[in-house]
Amino acid sequence: MEWEGAVNARRIAGDIFGMGRSEWLTETGWRQMYDDGVRTVIDLRNVGERLRRETDPEVAAEVRSPFTVLNCPTEEPDHAEFRELSGPYMSHPSSYPDNLRLFPHKITAIARSLAGAEGAVVIHCSAGRDRTGLIAMLLLNLAGADTGTIADHYEFGLRGINEWHRISPYRHPIERYVSGPELAARIEDTRAAVEAAAEGFDAAKYLLRNGLGETELRQLRSRLHLD
Repeated sequence: MEWEGAVNARRIAGDIFGMGRSEWLTETGWRQMYDDGVRTVIDLRNVGERLRRETDPEVAAEVRSPFTVLNCPTEEPDHAEFRELSGPYMSHPSSYPDNLRLFPHKITAIARSLAGAEGAVVIHCSAGRDRTGLIAMLLLNLAGADTGTIADHYEFGLRGINEWHRISPYRHPIERYVSGPELAARIEDTRAAVEAAAEGFDAAKYLLRNGLGETELRQLRSRLHLD
């Protein structure tokens, strides 16, 4: 997507888009997003992550005011089993099945917010890769995408944030830019993990089992242009 400042911005399905941190958007980027019909932003990050950095562009409040911003984390960062399985943050799609198992109420709440949102919707986490990728997997599964297509989407996010690490004025405390065989190995490894997580997963059954209503599911499917 042509939104100035956005990292990893892409259409997931229908009128739902994904990207990295919203703080990377410039004022022009916010206006471009509005012009593309976006009215709702769903932030998948935890409370302590929703902070502006010195390197982020200045954006006037009136530029952001037309948007509804919902904070809907995918996880509980202090959950003991989550931390044991994923470390300080979810950074690999091998954690997707455990995240779905541990936090079904949070995943279902995100689906409910998507179903009822005004206008087109952007979901984002920090990198626009793993948490955004988890919700993208759910949505693409609901849309009938095969595991390879879902892995393609994850790979887009991985490549996008990796390229950002190459040029970013902010040095990530853990991650860094990789290239060549190291990047190829990471892509192969994570694609396999995404396909394993998506294989046999039924998003509709998962959501209904965890409290999403039939009407809400129809609304969500409509957003994906399935109904």
